[in-house]
Amino acid sequence: MKKLIFVGILGLFVLGSCNNSTVTHTHNEHDHATEGHNHEAEGSNHSHEGECSGEHNHEAADGHNESAEAHSDEIILPKAKAEAAGVKVSVIEPAPFQQVIKTSGQVLAAQGDESVAVATVAGVVSFRGKVTEGMSVGSDTPLVTISSKNIADGDPVQRARIAYEVSKKEYERMKELVKNKIVSDKDFAQAEQSYENARLSYEALSKNHSAIGQSITAPIAGYVKSILVKEGDYVTIGQPLVSVTQNRRLFLRAEVSEKYYPYLRTISSANFQTPYNNQVYELKTLNGKLLSFGKAAGDNSFYVPVTFEFDNKGEVIPGSFVEVFLLSSTMENVLSLPRTALTEEQGIFFIYLQLDEEGYKKQEVTIGADNGKSVQILTGVKAGDRVVTEGAYQVRLASASNAIPAHSHEH
Repeated sequence: MKKLIFVGILGLFVLGSCNNSTVTHTHNEHDHATEGHNHEAEGSNHSHEGECSGEHNHEAADGHNESAEAHSDEIILPKAKAEAAGVKVSVIEPAPFQQVIKTSGQVLAAQGDESVAVATVAGVVSFRGKVTEGMSVGSDTPLVTISSKNIADGDPVQRARIAYEVSKKEYERMKELVKNKIVSDKDFAQAEQSYENARLSYEALSKNHSAIGQSITAPIAGYVKSILVKEGDYVTIGQPLVSVTQNRRLFLRAEVSEKYYPYLRTISSANFQTPYNNQVYELKTLNGKLLSFGKAAGDNSFYVPVTFEFDNKGEVIPGSFVEVFLLSSTMENVLSLPRTALTEEQGIFFIYLQLDEEGYKKQEVTIGADNGKSVQILTGVKAGDRVVTEGAYQVRLASASNAIPAHSHEH
């Protein structure tokens, strides 16, 4: 009985000693300064097995962990590497931004800037040299020769010459007779009419005639848009042969859904993006103007046409289908960023904020209207933030390829 009481008292004494030891530890036999064992640097957590079942976390270790977590999402990109990669940073500020209607459309040749060379006689086609689509031609440049040698009706130029010579002789003969009242004025007028018609026909056909046939030339200076016949084809008078365009003025025809019809009156300009070079063109820089918008949808569609005209200062191909951004009324105090500032991952958009000269942070954002060059930012940034506007993918690559240890970068 006495032995049991003694053991109980001893247990209480040991428990009390363990509780008091949570504040201070004295290690007489272990010299920390001599062996260079630094508790703060290592963030060590001491657990004295056999004495106490609880762990003792030092305040220095806790502080170290919090600092590491605060910088765990920071991306370090040295200034020299950022400049070499073309990384540029801008301060985001509120500014006016136009509402946007995104749709599709087509670039067309403007009226008066396109002309078609047609056959002036019937015959067989042969091209003058290499005539290819896109080649530059001057006014009256020979394009096609039409031969009528083996045609049943004969060479139209020769027939026109014979008709001209006969009518000319008849006209000159009756001209002398009418003076003496031998023929009536009515008969003389008919002879004169026949002569003039024959003369005009012969002069028109003989203008570009040669031994090999009738030469068809470019009606205007410009570029060959399309070739409408093949070598050896038989053509009739008036049949289209080659289309030539000047490409100076172009039409942009956008097809807008009926649901946007109430907003069409507020449209002032547009941007469009071509599929062959992904370049975004702004009509305001191309002397563009709104010509008209449809008052009703087409018979077989639910879209209303909106037409613009602009100068072709760039390499815009008539006939190409493009992505159109119709610019409507202006919104004030909007935060927007250029498209180059955005990166996309599985449908979620991100930007990169600059924390200091070499530190960056990845930030998720919500986007709004898109005019083809800039995008409205709804959430994720605030005025005054420094945002990477060029070279965002270089910063993204730096975050993926370089594992930066905690506290390797001092602020």
